[in-house]
Parts: sequence; C-alpha cells; structure tokens
Amino acid sequence: MIICEVIGNVWATKKEDSLSGLKLMIVKRIGSSKTDETFVAVDIASAGIGDQVLVTTGSSARKALKNQEAPVDAAIVGIIDEIVEA
Repeated sequence: MIICEVIGNVWATKKEDSLSGLKLMIVKRIGSSKTDETFVAVDIASAGIGDQVLVTTGSSARKALKNQEAPVDAAIVGIIDEIVEA
C-alpha cells in the first residue's frame, strides 16, 4: 500500500466503458523517495482534493473494486486522518 495525497480529479473517460461511473482521482505519492510520482487511482473511499489517502495497487486494486477484469492499476481504499511519527 502507498500513502498519497489527492491533487486532482478526472471528470470523464470515454476510452473504456468499464470505467464508466467510477470516480477517478489524480494522486501524488508522499513519504518516500518517489515523492514526485503521480498517477490516477479509482476512488472507492470518497476522498477529496487535499486528502491524504491509502492506495492499493495491482490485483489488490481490482479486488477492492470487485472487478478483476477492470483496467485499473490503483484504488484509493482509505482516507488518513492523521500521521504521527514516532
């Protein structure tokens, strides 16, 4: 799982019918050496722009969507309330 920040959203896609009705968000990885990495994730946790979120990738993302055939590589599965560093 990856910790990310939601930085934008995608309003529509016509390239793939199986994505119809899904909320797509643009996320940026935070808290690692790959902090400049941005990608699109399906939002199943009702996140908003500026939220810190937990993202799962690959087959785990498709499993979270309950659709193993969906052309999805990442899904937002949780919203982080607070990160406390020890």
